[in-house]
Amino acid sequence: MTIHWCGTGLSAIPGLRRLLSERDDVAVWNRTEAKAREAVGDLTNDIRAFSMEALSEALGAGDVVVSMLPGDHHVPLAELCLDAGAHFVSSSYISPEMRALDGAAKEKGLRLVNEVGLDPGIDHLMAHWLMADYRASDAFNPDNVLSFISYCGGIPKEPNAFRYKFSWSPLGVLKALKSPSVSIRSHSELRVSRPWDALSRYDAPLATPESFEVYPNRDSLPFMAEYGFEPGWKVKDFVRGTLRLNGWADAWKDVFAEVEALEGKPEADDRLREMADEFWDKHAYAEGEPDRVVLCVALQAESEGVPVYHKSYVMDAWGDARGSAMARLVSDTVAQAVEAVLAHEIPTGVTAAPSDEKLVLRWLERVNTTAQHLMVVDHLTG
Repeated sequence: MTIHWCGTGLSAIPGLRRLLSERDDVAVWNRTEAKAREAVGDLTNDIRAFSMEALSEALGAGDVVVSMLPGDHHVPLAELCLDAGAHFVSSSYISPEMRALDGAAKEKGLRLVNEVGLDPGIDHLMAHWLMADYRASDAFNPDNVLSFISYCGGIPKEPNAFRYKFSWSPLGVLKALKSPSVSIRSHSELRVSRPWDALSRYDAPLATPESFEVYPNRDSLPFMAEYGFEPGWKVKDFVRGTLRLNGWADAWKDVFAEVEALEGKPEADDRLREMADEFWDKHAYAEGEPDRVVLCVALQAESEGVPVYHKSYVMDAWGDARGSAMARLVSDTVAQAVEAVLAHEIPTGVTAAPSDEKLVLRWLERVNTTAQHLMVVDHLTG
């Protein structure tokens, strides 16, 4: 059995190094072998030049493929795993094409695990913990009115005038600004075409309370079932979104205007790439400069307008001698998923971060060693 870890970009390294330090069955694949050797060559000599053909030849039944490659590689790699009888792990969202592999994976007894990074990933664990805690509480009642929020953001530890910094190519951030979102606000479905159309303020209950700008991200609604919300429950708010430093919208207003003006124009993609290059030059993290990640997930239940349950699971992490907070949180969670796959602790088929209480608690205990601040806040008891 071999763990085939594909991709040694910045977000992959801490979790990969942990696996390499604890196991001798990890093969490291990267398009540029020299970059992989620079990152992990002190821990292993098993570093290989990545190609689908080479991986296909090396892949055996019972192996695990970890994809830390760009998103368009995930489904082809998962299909490769199905052919070889191997398992698959990725931190990315489950695409419709990935979801379509569920039946084949179950039929072959294989695990295709996704959404096991930071967001999505750790946020799912927090949501599952809150839902289990609420269901076990005296406050639980199917007639309660529920409000759920989940906000996550990578932000500079030392704020800058642009109110943001990039740890990898800004092109993905710019493309995300073109993405519509769906959420529930005040009992109604809220659909917006651009993030800046739904900006609001969020007061995060961190160790030192702090205010942020937030906006809904993607389609939140499928996660209601994922988190155990039942049909017929009364839901006032359900939002999964992105968190930014206060002042971000004002600092980015010219960016928003240009992205909107480019809509539908043939030169749009080329101009976005130019903008990404400019941002990379002006607003990238300097070597050793600490980043910061804030994640807050909250669940509130009301009965006749009175809160009867209200807890937040909050995390604050920043870069230190162990590396960037983003890289630690993403890759270490991926490493935990690999170990759970090998232990057959995750069901077969296409799955996201686990809801099983044992795994949720164990994985969150690991997060507690990775982040500087992790706690549950009970707003009703203080």
